Amino acid sequence: MSVDAKDRKNLLAVNSSLGANVLLAGLKTGVGIVGHSPALLADGINSTSDVAYMLFVRVLVGVARKPPDREHPYGHRHLDTIAAVVVGAFVITTGVAVFMYAVNRVYELYSGRDEFHGALAVAFWVALVSLAVKIGLLVFTGRVARQTESIAVLALARDHRNDVFSISMVTLGILVGRTGYAWVDPLAAAVVALIILYTGVTILRESSADLMNFRPDDRVVRRIRRLLEDVPGVDEVEEVRVHCLGPYLLVNATLGIDGSLSVAEGDGIASRAERALWDEVDFLRQVSIHYHPRRAPGARTQDDL
Repeated sequence: MSVDAKDRKNLLAVNSSLGANVLLAGLKTGVGIVGHSPALLADGINSTSDVAYMLFVRVLVGVARKPPDREHPYGHRHLDTIAAVVVGAFVITTGVAVFMYAVNRVYELYSGRDEFHGALAVAFWVALVSLAVKIGLLVFTGRVARQTESIAVLALARDHRNDVFSISMVTLGILVGRTGYAWVDPLAAAVVALIILYTGVTILRESSADLMNFRPDDRVVRRIRRLLEDVPGVDEVEEVRVHCLGPYLLVNATLGIDGSLSVAEGDGIASRAERALWDEVDFLRQVSIHYHPRRAPGARTQDDL
C-alpha cells in the first residue's frame, strides 16, 4: 500500500471517529442530564473530550502528509506521534475529572445527602445505541491502524476500545440503578473513569517513547542484522543502529569487509546491502551503510558497550 493510500485511510478513520463522537457527545450529555443518569453524563463528557482532541489529531495527521523540506528533511511524520501524545493527555485529564465527579455522587447518594431514584428509560436505550456505534468504530479503526501502522489511529482505536468498556459499564449501571440501587449508576461512572485513566497512561507512555527515538523491537534489529550478514562480501556486521520516525525506520550499519578489496568493490558490497534492506524491510525511510576492513579478533564495537 502506498504512503498516499495509507494517509487517505488514516484521514478517513479520524474523520469517521470525529463525526460519530460529535453526535454521541451531544446525545449522551443531553440525555444524561435530562434522563438523570450520572454514568451516561460522565460518558458524554468523555465523548466531548474525544471531540476536542480529535479535532487536534485531524489537523496534525493532515499536516503530517506534507513532504520533506529544508527545515524537515525527514518529513513531518513525527506530528503523527505528537497527535498521539495529545490524545493520551486529554484522556488522562478526562479520567481524573470524571472519577472525582463520580466518587462525589456515590458518597452523596450512599450517605443520604441526595436523592436519586434511577435514570429514565431513554438513558438506557441511548447507552445501547452508543455501544453499537463504538463497537463499529473499534473494528474499523483497528483494521486501519493495522494496515497503515499509524500511531495516532492506533491511539484512536484504543480509545474506542476504552469507550466500548465504559459504555458497557454505563449500560449495566443504568439498568441496575433503575431496579432500586441508585448509587450503582454513579459507581459505574467511577469505573469508567479508571478505564479512561489506564488507557490514557498507556497511550502517553508509548507515544512518548516513540518521540524519544527509542529503538524498535529487538526482533526488527535482529532481522536487519541477518539480512546484512547474508549479503555476499560482508564478512562481519559490526554495528546496527535502528531509530524510529513515527512508523518508519532509519537504519545505520557498519560492515566489515575484506581489506584487500578496492574502494569500488567495497562500494558495490555496500550498495547490495542497501538494496537487500530496501527489498525486505517495510517502512524504511533511510539506510546508511558504512564499511571498512573487518575488525581484529577481540576488538569491541559500540554494540558491545
